[in-house]
Amino acid sequence: MHSHNNTIPFSLYSKTLTPAMETEKLQLRFSVGRQSSLAPERGGAEDVAEALDPTVRLMYLANEGDLVGIEELLDSGSDVSFTDIDGRTALHVAACQGRTDVVDLLVRRGADVDPRDRWGSTPLADAMYYKNHDIVKLLEKHGAKPPITPMHVENAREVPEYEIDPSELDFTNSFCITKGTFRIALWRGTQVAVKTLGEEVFTDDDKVKAFLDELTLLEKIRHPNVVQFLGAVTQSTPMMIVTEYLPQGDLHAYINRKGALKPATAVKFALDIARGMNYLHEHKPEAIIHRDLEPSNILRDDSGHLKVADFGVSKLLKVTKTVKEDKPVTSLDTSWRYVAPEVYRNEEYDTKVDVFSFALILQEDESMDSSSTCDS
Repeated sequence: MHSHNNTIPFSLYSKTLTPAMETEKLQLRFSVGRQSSLAPERGGAEDVAEALDPTVRLMYLANEGDLVGIEELLDSGSDVSFTDIDGRTALHVAACQGRTDVVDLLVRRGADVDPRDRWGSTPLADAMYYKNHDIVKLLEKHGAKPPITPMHVENAREVPEYEIDPSELDFTNSFCITKGTFRIALWRGTQVAVKTLGEEVFTDDDKVKAFLDELTLLEKIRHPNVVQFLGAVTQSTPMMIVTEYLPQGDLHAYINRKGALKPATAVKFALDIARGMNYLHEHKPEAIIHRDLEPSNILRDDSGHLKVADFGVSKLLKVTKTVKEDKPVTSLDTSWRYVAPEVYRNEEYDTKVDVFSFALILQEDESMDSSSTCDS
């Protein structure tokens, strides 16, 4: 979760530095209010170190915008491109915090303009994410370039119709939703849910294919009981999928909060899920198998109706045929609790695997519907 106040929390994960530790720069981690654009779910650290190693102090001073202190540290021999355990540099910090003067100073003193942190984010990517436009221009002037995405096209006519300009997405008050996969943002004044892909995807053909498959599916889907796809960022980094935001959360959280459901509520929810899934299964010319149907992937809208969401491991299915994975689905892809046996046994399967998951969700709802009169 992003922290966007003006306080400067920071930490030195080892407060007592031995000579050996001073040579091990990766023992140090520096956390500030604004984190890497590709890892915003982690907030600032809770502790304040009693003493700062000079290399970490450089990041702290960059965060504060202390130009004089930075000059003194660099003149004393501190590495202008020092990286902490997360691969973050003082330039990353300044880019996140909007310290244009610090960025200018660090670049003039020889800082690497395109260092990548452990999530693949660069100072330029961070500056773009936090809409620090002056820093974007400054870094680009000094040669910083956003990585080329696997979906990048040279001809403007080939840019997908669903492409969203990332400058239109505002993450100022961003926070994580739905299992940490999506985060909230503003797009043209409307709250939306944004799924961001880290740059490690670029070198993983399976993840690139999964991303393309998900976009292919989302483009085809239009139904009141299925979360609406709004667009995607594919021509710049980080790549993103943008969908409607449902502030009422998911069914799993709702059941945990409310407890037992009244029969009428349980039936209403079941019909909402069934309508959405029936639409997917009856989709022409190819049926759509969700394959990851579970309460945390079923969201509630403001009217109390449910919508099926998260198509990251879904599949298109030729009518009357079955699907078999090239390699087994793992517990990292989906939750085993609701998965049909033929999926995790890597056997052929069809739309019935979603029926299996649907039945387990109904059974769970019914088992919670005891003598309680808790209403929805």
